[in-house]
Amino acid sequence: MDNLKEKMDMDSPVFLAFCTYATIVILKMMMMSFMTAFFRFSRGAFANLEDVADKPAEERKKMIKADPDVERVRRCHQNDLENIIPFVVIGLLYSLTGPDLSTALIHFRVFAASRILHTVAYVCPLPQPSRALTWMIGMVVTFSMAYRVLTTASYL
Repeated sequence: MDNLKEKMDMDSPVFLAFCTYATIVILKMMMMSFMTAFFRFSRGAFANLEDVADKPAEERKKMIKADPDVERVRRCHQNDLENIIPFVVIGLLYSLTGPDLSTALIHFRVFAASRILHTVAYVCPLPQPSRALTWMIGMVVTFSMAYRVLTTASYL
């Protein structure tokens, strides 16, 4: 139990690095909500009648619509949810396996960079395969950490 406590202590460089990069990608994911709101307001494209209840009836009908830019940001946010949550869970377990700090930093930094670049590639939009490559890099990092967890802490 003491060994686990040492690994999850803020004095543990690996756990501190994990906390730092997990916070960065979670905040990035949360910012996508604000980006969605920005695009909804700037494009006048809302999903629910109550969002435009203060507008005249004719204008309301025009504002309840799907906008390609809003949908692009929403898909990017959905992709974050599908990738950042597994990273956080597996990254926490990975940090408990006692990895070398330099190896852990590579995992955490590459994942964070891949997610930030994925957002740029998705929202701008940049030509493929930029988005696919940034997504794949993040997935490889997460699978690499999962492999370490399974081979180090397996109970089979």
